[in-house]
Amino acid sequence: MPVYDYDPPRRFVVGTVGEPGQRTFFLQASDRGRVTSVAVEKAQVQVLAQRIEELLDLVVSRSGGTAPVPALAPEGSVDTAPLSTPIEEDFRVGVMSLAWDSDRDRVVVEALEATETEGVSDPAEAVEADPSLGMLRVSLDGASARAFVVRAQAVVQAGRPPCPFCGDPLDPSGHVCPRANGYRR
Repeated sequence: MPVYDYDPPRRFVVGTVGEPGQRTFFLQASDRGRVTSVAVEKAQVQVLAQRIEELLDLVVSRSGGTAPVPALAPEGSVDTAPLSTPIEEDFRVGVMSLAWDSDRDRVVVEALEATETEGVSDPAEAVEADPSLGMLRVSLDGASARAFVVRAQAVVQAGRPPCPFCGDPLDPSGHVCPRANGYRR
């Protein structure tokens, strides 16, 4: 599998296919007529958005406010368009890494194809060890990274509402609530 490198992408977004409760989450990067779509778990999207936001806040804090990173996503910068179609899964993500490239003032996101191998922590090293693995690498400026976070958080929140008692997602037909000793609510 190749390394899909977008530096910078024209577009980098999170989106879903399917109904709440049955959704498949995708990271999608595109530029100059090529599109890469990789499947991720909802929890991976939540953590990625949270970590990007924390990283950007840390960069701003350590630079004393001089880093080219806005405090919020610039007005009109959040991409709300649907995923590009047709959506063809290039691979399913296992491990992701996040870094700040201080030479170029960019957030670098790497997503490595899921494998049976445990303990892989650096996607770049894993691809060197097994060149058949796919990897998506995206470099974003501060404003684009903030816009990505806003959309990712909105996509995650657009799912099923949580049960007010246990916090698990509610299905339209109700759910078996562990706090109610298994009785449907």
